[in-house]
Amino acid sequence: MKTIFALLCVALLAGCATHNPPQHYAWVTGLKTDQAAHYENLHAHVWPGVNKMIKSCHIHNFSIHECEINGRLYLFAYLEYTGTNFEADMNAWRTIPKPNVGGRNRSLPVAAAGCGGEGKIWTDTKEVYFLP
Repeated sequence: MKTIFALLCVALLAGCATHNPPQHYAWVTGLKTDQAAHYENLHAHVWPGVNKMIKSCHIHNFSIHECEINGRLYLFAYLEYTGTNFEADMNAWRTIPKPNVGGRNRSLPVAAAGCGGEGKIWTDTKEVYFLP
């Protein structure tokens, strides 16, 4: 019995040792003021299976925040990623069937110009502080 218990403890510890610590990602984009209510409604009523698919891409603690600055709306997205192939999981995430939210965002100049964003809607950010 002691041997089985010891093997279970070793297996549990080994599983903990192979757990990937979360990597943090955050993006920012603009939101067209006349589209804000529709955008919020889409996210308040997420299609069935979308959250499940997001989690299957090793994404945790995903959130989108809205902020008004000088009369313009901005969205800030944050997630924690625990997988081992971020690019592959992001490609899988892009295939999730969801309502079209395109045309509601207002890309920041750095993303629209392709400066590190390659013409994307969301602009990458750099983490400067994190408190676990």
